[in-house]
Amino acid sequence: MNEIQQRKVRLGMVGGGEGAFIGGIHRLAAQMDGQIELVCGAFSSKPDKAKAFGKTLFLADLRCYTSYQEMFALEAKLPCAERMDMVAIVTPNHLHFPVAKMALEYGFHVISDKPATLTLSQAIELKAIIQKACLLYGLTHTYTGYPMVKEAKYRIEQGQLGQIKKIIVEYPQGWLANKNDENSKQASWRLDPKQAGISCCMADIGIHAANLAEYVTGLKISSLCAELTSNVADRLLDDDGTVLLRFDSGAHGVLLASQVCVGEENSLKLRVYGEHASIEWSQLEPNSLWLKFPHQPSQLIRSGVGQMAVDTQASLRTPAGHPEGYLEAFANIYLQFAKQVRNHGKPCAENTDIPGIDEAIRGMAFIENVVAASKSEFKWHNFSLIPADIKPRTTEPKPIDPSKTEPRASKALTSTNKEVTHEQN
Repeated sequence: MNEIQQRKVRLGMVGGGEGAFIGGIHRLAAQMDGQIELVCGAFSSKPDKAKAFGKTLFLADLRCYTSYQEMFALEAKLPCAERMDMVAIVTPNHLHFPVAKMALEYGFHVISDKPATLTLSQAIELKAIIQKACLLYGLTHTYTGYPMVKEAKYRIEQGQLGQIKKIIVEYPQGWLANKNDENSKQASWRLDPKQAGISCCMADIGIHAANLAEYVTGLKISSLCAELTSNVADRLLDDDGTVLLRFDSGAHGVLLASQVCVGEENSLKLRVYGEHASIEWSQLEPNSLWLKFPHQPSQLIRSGVGQMAVDTQASLRTPAGHPEGYLEAFANIYLQFAKQVRNHGKPCAENTDIPGIDEAIRGMAFIENVVAASKSEFKWHNFSLIPADIKPRTTEPKPIDPSKTEPRASKALTSTNKEVTHEQN
């Protein structure tokens, strides 16, 4: 039996230190199912803070590193029985690519916060690095880990809705509605183009909404029309956006993402309308899935009640009526990635339904396509995966040749999957 089958998967972390709420979420999620243990970390770009925070987690002093460069170099020198197996990247966006690149070059599997990189070009380069290293890469699109999201995906795959006509996905928040909201650690880097990239709202939550729509329906965005706005004086990046969508099947959609909707929490909601039925799922009621019909009562499907899809059932931990939420969905991503790590290099029959580098590339393409479309006076822009083709349009678009586009997937995509600071988001 392979040595890794007889122990926990060993995790290192870059970022996620003091004041970084998402770092704590990653650690809780990773360790929830007892399959992963945190053994080392470079939790801050400030050496004293990095060391001090590692000690609060009761890590060995020698495994509390002062930089990610130091961590990768020294961990790689440790015996196989001690060194980490994988690294979690929990930093502002600008560091995602260089950290992932170095980790892979040193031989470590990578699981990263989204977006995967700062630019689409970097994401494409990262895929080549992953393929060359023959290592694993996972992306924490958390909402794909919810059991009822997987149930919605399954029911669409089974044709229960018929042909998909309309997709509406919305993600309103209100935490950046005012100028004084910019003072927090979480806000400051997200609104800084050097650390966040070309977008705040779309790169932070719009990308989640787009991923959820494609994951659940199995369809791909083929063209879009976008308007991004900034609602606070002197704010350099978008805090609100509306995107009209066309999918490769002919379905139409609307994506709303905002961080200035006063009073809203993380109110992610997906509605998919087919020719026979529709579904509705909300993160604020994550254990429920509505199935609606034109000429009969709507059906409320509750997690853990009755027969569920295999992937749904594998994502549940408690009996019906015991609520499961964000942490459990996040933990499902880590659990499936740990299975990939354990079975790396051999066929794996277990469920490893998590986002990978292909979803990472589509996510970065979504951000750049939306930003470019928003700057254009023209309405529709073809969705491109080629960085050089993504720019504000100045002429009418050429019709897409269907023979040169990717075929519509019957299932959602899966994968085999300047330094500033890496103080965490």
